[in-house]
This record gives sequence, C-alpha cells and structure tokens, in this order.
Amino acid sequence: MLPIGPLMIEHRLIEKMFALVSRAASDSRSRGRIDPRLVDAAVDFVRTYADRTHHGKEEDILFRDLGRKPLCASDRRVMQELVDEHKMGREAVRQLVSANEEYRRGSPGALDGVLTQFSFLVEFYPRHIEKEDKVFFPAAMRYLDAVEKDAMLAEMYEFDRKMVHEKYARVVDEVGRRVRGPVS
Repeated sequence: MLPIGPLMIEHRLIEKMFALVSRAASDSRSRGRIDPRLVDAAVDFVRTYADRTHHGKEEDILFRDLGRKPLCASDRRVMQELVDEHKMGREAVRQLVSANEEYRRGSPGALDGVLTQFSFLVEFYPRHIEKEDKVFFPAAMRYLDAVEKDAMLAEMYEFDRKMVHEKYARVVDEVGRRVRGPVS
C-alpha cells in the first residue's frame, strides 16, 4: 500500500462525519436548537481524528519528508495551501467551541454562531479532501522511491498506534486539572 492509502481511507470517514454534521445543522436550523453534546462530539472527532491523527500524519510525516525534496513550484505551493487550510480548520473549530459555550449559557445568537461554523466545516472539508486526493497526493508519490514509501507507511502505522495513548493521557491531565487532591 502507498502511504497515501491510509490517508485516503481516513478521508472517507471524515466525509461521513461531515455528512452527519450537515444533517444535524439542517435539523437544528429547522428546530431552532441544537444538542451541545452533539457539537462536543463533532469537535472531539475533528480535533482528535481529523486534525491530530489525520493531519498529524500529513504534516508530521508526509509533508515533512516532501519538504526535503526538490518539489516543483506548483506542488510546493499546493502543499503550503494544505497546511494553511489545516490552520483554517483549527480556527473554525476553536470558534465552534466558543459558540457552543455561548449557546450553553443561553446567549442570543449563539446558535447562529454554531451553525455558521458547522456550515464552514461542512463546505471546507470536502474541498480540502478533494484537493489532497485528486491533486496533491498523486503528485506527491512521484517524489518518493519504494523504500521511502514503505518507511513512511511504517511511520504512519506507528503514529496511529500511539494516538489512543496520547488522547487518553490528555483526558487524564484534564480531569486532573478539575479534580484536586492526591491520586492513588
């Protein structure tokens, strides 16, 4: 398998999630309310799966290795666009979290803020994924030989293996900040 294989498989799950987010946003618009726990779940998915796990492999492995290669100007430009888009996604999620907190407090207009960020993400991710799958990934593989591809794939598998431990170490740290006193 090429190192872009697992990334493209992950794209399919991200697309499914945003199809569900789109449906939830539409239902929320018609009902005039949203379940903030659904927003929390979407945020957790984006932060943990789409951003840390998926974008982590792209940025920390694929883009890192390609950054050492003599990419043509257009491929280097597209790679930078993808990094910038990852940052845009992170900012939209930050704003979504803020809007959801405001919604929980009953702030007027907060539902609109949640739905605005959901709409942005629902439109953003499919375009971003298409650029990766159809433009950048095929071009990127031309810069790597078979040994480099195999090493990259192995590093991606190792990255994934560590992710669950990283996530739950953060959960324990967060709980520790909320709970005072010694832990046995």
